[in-house]
Amino acid sequence: MPEPVSLLLDCDTGIDDALALAYLCSQPHVELVAVSSTPGNVDVEQVARNNLALLELCGRPDVPVAIGARTPLRIPLVTTPETHGPQGIGYAELPEPRSNVQPRDAVELWIEAARARPGELTALLTAPLTTFALALRAEPRLPELLRGVVIMGGSYYYQGNTTPTAEWNTHVDPHAAAEVFAAYSGMPEERLPVVCALETTERIEMRPDHLEALAREAGCAEPELVLPGQPEGQRSTASNVLIRHLSDMLRFYFEFHRAYDQGYIAHVHDYFAAAVAAGTARYGTRTGTVHVETEAPKLIGTTVADYRGLWGEAPNARIVSENHPEEAFAELIRSVGRLARQLGQLGAGR
Repeated sequence: MPEPVSLLLDCDTGIDDALALAYLCSQPHVELVAVSSTPGNVDVEQVARNNLALLELCGRPDVPVAIGARTPLRIPLVTTPETHGPQGIGYAELPEPRSNVQPRDAVELWIEAARARPGELTALLTAPLTTFALALRAEPRLPELLRGVVIMGGSYYYQGNTTPTAEWNTHVDPHAAAEVFAAYSGMPEERLPVVCALETTERIEMRPDHLEALAREAGCAEPELVLPGQPEGQRSTASNVLIRHLSDMLRFYFEFHRAYDQGYIAHVHDYFAAAVAAGTARYGTRTGTVHVETEAPKLIGTTVADYRGLWGEAPNARIVSENHPEEAFAELIRSVGRLARQLGQLGAGR
């Protein structure tokens, strides 16, 4: 069992965010202190609804959900229904949540938690960095108050997934990303953010056989076959409710990647970042100085890392340079499958 981890999660849920959230709920050593909602894949109200519904589906209605930023710092919000569906969760139709978002703003909630528990909380950021940038403005001591930070975002000398050079999260709010990295300039190496960028998260390539194995681990009555030859939009009939919803999300994601000539696969970026934050993934990092481009129109959101100190500026990030995809999927299947099986047994006992 890894050592206990207490997380503040900020997400823009999102299919891969949803899988990451389900994974975190499956980890008994992970305390989800709060989940904040930031616009990105969908608008912030839909993000919050997705988070509430997913937490209830995963048996965690106790976790507070708050709304953070409502728009990027300086540019208009762009969402991505073609990638994640109009509600951000593919073909899944989650039940309407019974709980409500917190009355307090997510920035206030995060700062209060960090001040109350200095050195204990890790921030996991799988959304554009808008809400975290606002929190840093309100409490510049956050880098000292937090135990650590894990960021999903950017691409370093690697093709972007939104423009030829930019990754989605940094492209949505490059100004926020620039502020966050600036806040960590010159911090001790062990306190620098761990950055999970496209060059390693795109190695976490989910395939239909992974989903089939997940359903089998959950104890589904029939094999869960989501295959490229099936009609687009076909809905799951899995006997396990959590698997059924995850399957409907992932089919949409498989279809999206195929439509963009990447194969019938799904890059589940945010799951990997969640496993890093939870302490359940093996990885290596390189320390560097990150620059986020905020001005040049064709390069906005592009991230560049100086690993050699050529700029003469202090490092501000530890960028993941090595990971282990098959280990990551074995962990995902075991852990989320166990949670789904437990939830199914609870449902059958009611």
